[in-house]
Amino acid sequence: MMRATVSLWFLVFAGFACNYMIRINLNIAIVDMTTAKSGGRSILMCGNTDNSTYGLNLTVGKDVVVKKTDFEWKDSERASVLGSFYWLHWALQLPGGLLARQFGAKCIFGFSNLFMFVMSLLMPVLARWDIKGLIVARVLQGLVGGMAWPSVHHLTAHWVPPNKRSKFITAYLGSSIGVAFTFPFCGFILENWGWPYVFYVTGAIGMVWFLAWWLLVYDTPSQHPYISEVELVHITSSLTDVVSTTKLPIPWKAVLTCVPFWIALSIQWSTGWALHTLMTQTPTYLVLMFGWNPEKIGLWSGIPHFTRFLFSLVLSFVIDSLMATGKYSRTCVRKISTNICTVVQALLIVALVYSGCDQFLVNGFLLLAMTASGASTSGPLSIMVDLSPNFASVLQGFSGITGVIPGMISPFVLSYFTNDNNTLESWQHFFALSGVIIAIPGLLYNFFGSSELQLWNNPIPENDPESVVTNGNSTAKI
Repeated sequence: MMRATVSLWFLVFAGFACNYMIRINLNIAIVDMTTAKSGGRSILMCGNTDNSTYGLNLTVGKDVVVKKTDFEWKDSERASVLGSFYWLHWALQLPGGLLARQFGAKCIFGFSNLFMFVMSLLMPVLARWDIKGLIVARVLQGLVGGMAWPSVHHLTAHWVPPNKRSKFITAYLGSSIGVAFTFPFCGFILENWGWPYVFYVTGAIGMVWFLAWWLLVYDTPSQHPYISEVELVHITSSLTDVVSTTKLPIPWKAVLTCVPFWIALSIQWSTGWALHTLMTQTPTYLVLMFGWNPEKIGLWSGIPHFTRFLFSLVLSFVIDSLMATGKYSRTCVRKISTNICTVVQALLIVALVYSGCDQFLVNGFLLLAMTASGASTSGPLSIMVDLSPNFASVLQGFSGITGVIPGMISPFVLSYFTNDNNTLESWQHFFALSGVIIAIPGLLYNFFGSSELQLWNNPIPENDPESVVTNGNSTAKI
């Protein structure tokens, strides 16, 4: 049994769960902090529009709630609050990968998450002080938290054999379980204790994870004091030809002129737009459509992320099994996953918003759209490690920059369409545009993409053009 690798999987899984718990706790808390408006009044796009109760506590039916909130923010201010996490989230993506190469993923992933947890504890005080203080705190969370994803790619490249990569990278979708847990859990907190406790409780949970991470994680198998000899030999022997044991010079020219790399970046933009749009806007959309209470919104916002994770597990086993047969290339199986999380998901997102006020269809397509995005672990998230395990953290730095920019932009694009006048038609225009943005990169990958190991993964040292590099050691050409 690969006990050390399994324990690492669970700790990475829990780390991403906590990371996303902090990332999206505001997305559900905001439905209790302020209310979306249309023409200066609280509205429901599927009826029950109220013209006379602005600023009053009002319950309409069993699950429909329009109530007084602590803050009166315009759509543009809501967009700033929701999008501010991503304004500088890109800035430390590439440095995060480089720092992981220098100091190890244990340090970078651990402390970037810890900073986010500490800032979460300060959110209620800052929000009551001034909206600008809340925005600054979210910007800082996003900035430092940007180091998390690329640093873990460095860990994956040094711990996981190529034919088990898809399975291990399902740990990254601890993010989905974090979201699936956070939405209903925070909905419960909102109903019973109020929005400040959303930030207190999630921050405290994150602190507990950090202690476990710091005590139990090691950057490489050889550093692990309790790994079995069998597991150590299995891992190191499988990585001998693809991962260097020494720090290689980064072949910047080869990376930046690599067509498969740029196609992979476009897919990250696509999946980033899909994930951040659904994750950020779903609670607000369900409030505006049906006026549900926070607990019900949390439940229906969270369930799709749980099915996303389950689908990622099933598909990763299928993809790895297909590769193990030797009948299919790595590029071929990555195309299967990539099409599911781009083209298929785009169609489902458009279907969601054009389902009108049918609660069954809206929630059904939301469930299917988020589930389809689970294919990203065996598709886009694996491609960067496929192309170059030696420089996976660097490639993921670029990938992270590309993938988070949509999270910064999409709230403002939505704000442009709604313009303080939330209507079903304005949301339909926004989601139709989103469908196009999500689908095109996936189609491009079918024609121009690749997931095969690149020659520049093992660059020839400049001072010895007659040598090749194998496992970090130069050997003479014959």
